[in-house]
Amino acid sequence: MNAGTVMDIGRQAVEITLMMSAPLFLAALVTGLTVSIFQAATQINEMTLSFVPKLIAIFLAAVLAGPWMVTLITDFATRLITSIPGTIG
Repeated sequence: MNAGTVMDIGRQAVEITLMMSAPLFLAALVTGLTVSIFQAATQINEMTLSFVPKLIAIFLAAVLAGPWMVTLITDFATRLITSIPGTIG
């Protein structure tokens, strides 16, 4: 196993991590932006108001994107484990 292989595995791991976290981050971002616009329009300055909608949005995103995320990480783990003989030898 050389440095190039290690860097390639690390790069793939970071890509998978970013792809898995993207739906959750996007849900939180959109929800936070929507609540902020609502707060600005109604002049409600409650900081804890955005917490519950973000929590619900992240939960829904996790439920909807969960099967895709599990497939993604399972495929990565399978590729990683099946490449062990070729990587070592």
